[in-house]
Amino acid sequence: MREVFSVAADWLEERRPFALATLVALREAATAPIGTTIAVDDRGHIVGNIGAGCYESEIVDACLETAADGRTRTLDINLTSDDELMGGTACGAVMEVVVWRPDASLGPVARSIAAGESSVGFEIRYERDDRGLVTFEHAIAARDRLLLVGATTLTAEVATVARRLDFHVIVVDPRPAFATHERVPNADEIVLEWPDDYLPRVLSERTSIVMLSHDPKLDLPGLRCALRSEAPFIGLLGSRRGQAARRDSLRAEGFGEEALARIHGPVGLDIGGATAAETALSILAEIVATRHNREGTPLRSRGGAIHVEMTQLTG
Repeated sequence: MREVFSVAADWLEERRPFALATLVALREAATAPIGTTIAVDDRGHIVGNIGAGCYESEIVDACLETAADGRTRTLDINLTSDDELMGGTACGAVMEVVVWRPDASLGPVARSIAAGESSVGFEIRYERDDRGLVTFEHAIAARDRLLLVGATTLTAEVATVARRLDFHVIVVDPRPAFATHERVPNADEIVLEWPDDYLPRVLSERTSIVMLSHDPKLDLPGLRCALRSEAPFIGLLGSRRGQAARRDSLRAEGFGEEALARIHGPVGLDIGGATAAETALSILAEIVATRHNREGTPLRSRGGAIHVEMTQLTG
């Protein structure tokens, strides 16, 4: 979604006519997070997706109308129908979408949202026949950080996937030949320092960390710092023999079993991956599952809702 606001800021500077469509409420299922927004300009260029399935074209049409006349519109979209003529949408969501044309005041806000360095809020005011004037206020959180210790080929793959998952990716490696943007082009930052010098300054409850170096000179300092922090995820790449050796070293330094249990190692979900790209997918899948307090089991083996419900429709 940050790309949508980046494009919106560009279009505002160009004074290009366009409209935004924002998901302001839903119930039954979470097809997309509340606040998800798409942008459509007067030429029909579309950026983003709300998850309305076959109704997405209806949202785009409303955006084209609002881009032309400036009038705010509301759309109530019901995806619970399983009508054969509609192909059985079966998403199970009832969505409220507001289509609006922003003014120049959104520009700096949109730039801040796109940067993701801090939590940024925006609001939409619109009329509804059943509720009168409604104000939708929404804050888009800063990007969580992902620290990768060791600038390896796998690190480059993890950074690429993590950027798509809205992480701010920082690579830490003291070796000048390895710690370069040429090797890890999708890292937001590359830090040429030893882990134990850098990590204590930046680790927090919103900073996950994975050791990818296969080198105890980097792994162990990284693990020490991580275990002394509130990092929500601590991952360690390597064989089971290597895992045991790292844990034995940490035990000898006084770390107890409760602390060592925080280490996800060997890091990643068991998807049978062998390539660097597949391993990166496995690692990020475990991080996302942990973030949402899930086990990473197949959806077909679970009951209940597929998506975590974000909020309820008001009124």
